[in-house]
Amino acid sequence: MKMTGSQIFLKCLEREGVKHIFGFPGGVVLDIYDELTRTPFIKHILVRHEQGAAHAADGYARASGKVGVCLVTSGPGATNTVSGIASAYMDSIPIVVFTGQVPTPLIGNDAFQEVDIVGITRPCTKHNYLVKDVKDLARIIHEAFHIARTGRPGPVLVDLPKDVIQGVTTPKFPEQIRIKSYNPNYHANPKQIKKALELILKAQRPVIYAGGGVILSKASEELTKFAEALQIPVTTTLMGLGGFPAPHSLWLGMLGMHGTYYANMSVHHCDVLIAVGSRFDDRVTGKIEEFAPHAKIIHIDIDPTSISKNVVVDIPIVGDCQDALSQLNALAAEHLPRELSQAHRAWLAQIDQWKREHPLTYDRNSGELKPQFVVEKLYELTQGNAIISTEVGQNQMWAAQFYPIRNPNRWLSSGGLGCMGYGFPAALGAQVACPDDIVIDIAGDGSIQMNIQEMATAVEYDLPVKVAILNNGFLGMVRQWQQLFYERRYSFTPMVSPDFVKLAEAYGALGLRAEKPSEVEAVIREALNTRKPVLMDFRVASEECVLPMVPAGAPMHKMLLT
Repeated sequence: MKMTGSQIFLKCLEREGVKHIFGFPGGVVLDIYDELTRTPFIKHILVRHEQGAAHAADGYARASGKVGVCLVTSGPGATNTVSGIASAYMDSIPIVVFTGQVPTPLIGNDAFQEVDIVGITRPCTKHNYLVKDVKDLARIIHEAFHIARTGRPGPVLVDLPKDVIQGVTTPKFPEQIRIKSYNPNYHANPKQIKKALELILKAQRPVIYAGGGVILSKASEELTKFAEALQIPVTTTLMGLGGFPAPHSLWLGMLGMHGTYYANMSVHHCDVLIAVGSRFDDRVTGKIEEFAPHAKIIHIDIDPTSISKNVVVDIPIVGDCQDALSQLNALAAEHLPRELSQAHRAWLAQIDQWKREHPLTYDRNSGELKPQFVVEKLYELTQGNAIISTEVGQNQMWAAQFYPIRNPNRWLSSGGLGCMGYGFPAALGAQVACPDDIVIDIAGDGSIQMNIQEMATAVEYDLPVKVAILNNGFLGMVRQWQQLFYERRYSFTPMVSPDFVKLAEAYGALGLRAEKPSEVEAVIREALNTRKPVLMDFRVASEECVLPMVPAGAPMHKMLLT
């Protein structure tokens, strides 16, 4: 049966199990939008800015474990998605971004709203396509989904010229996708697994360092089983939060620039470091020459290019985290029950001492409303069961420190790119994916304004996301650096913001405010009991800093604690 390109497009999405797409219409994609009015299978969410569409697709993917999808027009519509694409690329999030393009005869002629989006996004996509013939459309769309979700996940862009969308053909929908040059290796080498376990069993001061790959590969249960069986403490990256249940006796919290004292000290003094689904980012390693200087390093990752890229490792294991950890657990079971050595018990005791001496804390007696207190109250009143999205900056770090994440797919944050404006649209995507869950965006007064227009989307589609604005009147993290390293010269970091309560009301949402610690609980309770979007404006201490902090370029064990 002959079909138009727009019909093929929607049929492919249906075959991929897509139920929601986020988008914004424009001239060259009008045929697809017209066809959307006739499909009962896919719900389209109209965002108010194309960056919001990309971030919403990202949040949808993180919360659901499925591929997120967005659709935008050509030119500025396409370029507005680039920040969202780059953020998904840095964090290995599977999204497929469909962009409209001018008709193929006009490509390269500087036609109205023409940009080379394939060229622009080549450095920040896992793969991208310019479809030149409607006969290739079905194959390319299915390939895009396959590439996005398999191996190390990531964003794939498909550029759709108008004449391709309007073209007519009898499509051939592939039953299986085979790409000769793309065959990710899922199965970890058993010999390398055996070598790794032998080293681990001899370790006196082992530490597991887990990243977002644990969540993407659905390996959290295997990781927890392995850590508990061998009594190995676990720290995670920002992206790995939720990959190991917090709180837990073996939980060290996040490591890195704003990690816990005991996580950074444990990594610095360990003798075997087991890196699982992580990439040794500079915010984790600090000064590389002094990172884990006493340790033999095992690195498990599905992406072979990530191994020994930043830090040279001793035992590389290329494969899926779940497969590798399953093999490790099966092999370890042959050595259990196993009595811990005296040195291992002393190691656990040392970590417990670090926890007691240097816990995450703040001044609870100042009388000021502290941002950490707000996050703790959010945790208490949600009983740790919310999906937490964050903006970027101090709010992000306080959320990571003071809202323990118990389960995977409950933490959404732009880690690698650090993209301000991510949190709110990502929260909307998560709410679409998980309509029965509480979704909270922990925001700053600077970051929230970058995509505040999506409040209209939240109201229109009845997405009851709660936004907790830690309003300190500054671009907080930049101000913190100016305070600590630039003699308090606050150059263009003080912020003038709108009245967020009135702004929420203008959009048709609920606005609430707390200025004192005694007002926080009532505000949060009212927000949680309201079945509509809520903006909570918490007027927090203006010069509070995120601590601990490792200065840029310093080794991770040299932290600023006060």
